[in-house]
Amino acid sequence: MSRPRNQIIEYIPRLRRYARALMRGDALAADDLVQDCLERALTRLALWQRGTDLRAWLFTILHNLYVNRVRRQSRESRVEVPGDPPIEFATTGSSPVSWLELERALAALSSDQQEIVLMVGLEGLSYRQVADVLGVPEGTVMSRLARARAQLRRTLSGEPEASLRRIK
Repeated sequence: MSRPRNQIIEYIPRLRRYARALMRGDALAADDLVQDCLERALTRLALWQRGTDLRAWLFTILHNLYVNRVRRQSRESRVEVPGDPPIEFATTGSSPVSWLELERALAALSSDQQEIVLMVGLEGLSYRQVADVLGVPEGTVMSRLARARAQLRRTLSGEPEASLRRIK
């Protein structure tokens, strides 16, 4: 088995991709997030338990740093940096969807649903790994993912949002 430091290096592209998705295409902020994650992982490598999933451990660190950053930024004012230009890609539907449309649809999701969609869809983590990263039961991951996918389908297809009436 290769050394943990070498394994961490192998996961850098995945960490960067996930961080970039979390930071909504802001490459500089994503790189800062990954750098903070790597610094924390390397300085605390002794805390990682051999035999456990190193990738899940790294994603947990990255996720916690992201949550802390969002909390800190909610207390501060920040200027938005525009992301990359729109990119067209094909979907299973009849018409292509632009990156901007997908980004808007993802932004409409709750942060809990966003994180799960990105970890499962973008990074290919298993439900168990996502549950470990987020510290929630596996069933919660599956239900949030199902609701998020349904919401994305509705948003991208242009279906109107279902509204509920309260009856007294």
